[in-house]
Amino acid sequence: LVSVTSDKQKYFINNRVTNRGPHSTGLINQRGVLLDQSKLIFNGIGQIVHGAHGSKADQQNRVLMMSPDARGDANPLLLIDENDVIAAHAASVGPVDPVQMNYLMSRGIPYDQAQRLVIRGFLGAVLDAVPDKDVRQKMIDILERKLINGQKYQAN
Repeated sequence: LVSVTSDKQKYFINNRVTNRGPHSTGLINQRGVLLDQSKLIFNGIGQIVHGAHGSKADQQNRVLMMSPDARGDANPLLLIDENDVIAAHAASVGPVDPVQMNYLMSRGIPYDQAQRLVIRGFLGAVLDAVPDKDVRQKMIDILERKLINGQKYQAN
């Protein structure tokens, strides 16, 4: 799941994956980018029910705040009712690394373009997992338009 918020948008996204069968795999991979004064909350629940032995559940909730006025939160939760499973979760919420931005800008890349490059790198883990090349490119095009429009709003 990829989400880009801008202006004063507020999104609360809930995801749940339940492993019901033995040796099943569940994955939640959420990435969010916040511009302006937007707000984003990711809630993810990975569950392995009794009887689903040998299953794997993995959950990643990551939020990148591109504005000091943005607010984000990531809440991963694992519910495990079986032994002999592998389960993991990770969450991160924070601003872009200024060293990354300074590095790109010191190479002559304008701020807006450097910002979009950092964001594309951040979202790459999810976008690269989209198996259909045409669908992936449509997602990238939509994200690029949203980022450019969000940057125009920030400039005002």
